[in-house]
Amino acid sequence: MTSTVSPGRPEGVFLGRVRAVALIALLVGAGGSVGLFLYAGRHRHSGITVMVLFVIWVLSPFVLLALTDLVSKRWSVLTRAALYSVMLVLTLASWIIYGILAFGPPRAKMVAVFVMVPPASWVLIATVVPIAALISKRRSRRGGSA
Repeated sequence: MTSTVSPGRPEGVFLGRVRAVALIALLVGAGGSVGLFLYAGRHRHSGITVMVLFVIWVLSPFVLLALTDLVSKRWSVLTRAALYSVMLVLTLASWIIYGILAFGPPRAKMVAVFVMVPPASWVLIATVVPIAALISKRRSRRGGSA
């Protein structure tokens, strides 16, 4: 999966800008998600170890996406665009879900949502990016632009 776009071409400039926005969103999303988690759990009396483990858990999809970005330099344009799209969607979805929990009415099952969002995020990442890579690979075999 090699890229056919150089940074000087319009597609490369656009993709570079999308990547920059996605990485900023990823940082803001990670920080905001942890902040919303801490705010939502402000009245719970959990030990520091439990809180630290939950923070790591909440951050895990963002860390996975950041690490994926590090290895994506030689991927096709379509695959990288899918990765950056997942970064943006995951950030927005996490903020919406965690924001509803943090600022909505108290819920007894709030912890379950914080437990389930990271694995759901991993499934999204593990589904969208490989599918985009497969589509890109098939397009490049047919001589289409990827």
